[in-house]
Amino acid sequence: MNPFALVGRFVVTFLREIGRIAQFAALAVPACFMPPIYGRLVLQQMLRIGYFSLPVVGLTAFFTGGALALQIFVGSDIGAETLVPQIVVLGITRELGPVMAGLMVAGRVSAAIAAELGTMRVTEQIDALVTLSTNPFKYLVAPRLIAAVLTMPVLVAIADIIGVMGGWIVAVYSLDFNSAAYLNNTADFLKMGDVTSGLWKAAVFGFIIALMGCFHGYNSKGGAQGVGAATTNAVVSAAILILAANYFMTSIFFGEGSR
Repeated sequence: MNPFALVGRFVVTFLREIGRIAQFAALAVPACFMPPIYGRLVLQQMLRIGYFSLPVVGLTAFFTGGALALQIFVGSDIGAETLVPQIVVLGITRELGPVMAGLMVAGRVSAAIAAELGTMRVTEQIDALVTLSTNPFKYLVAPRLIAAVLTMPVLVAIADIIGVMGGWIVAVYSLDFNSAAYLNNTADFLKMGDVTSGLWKAAVFGFIIALMGCFHGYNSKGGAQGVGAATTNAVVSAAILILAANYFMTSIFFGEGSR
């Protein structure tokens, strides 16, 4: 058990997977812009990814906003009525809204995409599409990428509204805040850049979610066990990439260089 060999094997495997994902993305992204565009499939995927994810995203945002307001109130000695609405709206729009929505959608959508495409792969349905002269990247991958990129900003915008509303409900009805003062402090502190940065993050997160689901499902093998492994890998890799992308995008939007 040579530790250097283990580290080297891990690094080589990691770099190989990055290369495979990059090659897959290089084929998938152009397919989103070159005709034909399957509009009906795009709308169908927007319904599955966006509309059906609303309940879990809404509930997550509501309780996150409420818990954040409660924690800030408990941790602040003075100026709570000014501090709570400011931190809630800032935390929700910049970070918690996009990240929590991305992780929830990743757990739901990446797994579903990987399972669907993985089943098509092991049952040779993708090979049948190639035989019928249908590009699987345009028919299977592109509609999911387009739908995820378009619907995630809408989901995050709704999550921002519900999360701020959750903080307002807890502050007013549980912590005895003045409703008008809370809303005024929220409106005064909120800037358009805080909202737009979260929406840009959401679009990137949507691309990551769909890409990881499609990549692992498209390349699955080994029957039912392989489909299960692809589903697990899709969710884990999407969650890790979302957190990594969030850090880098936060440093770009709000780092020292952006001031």
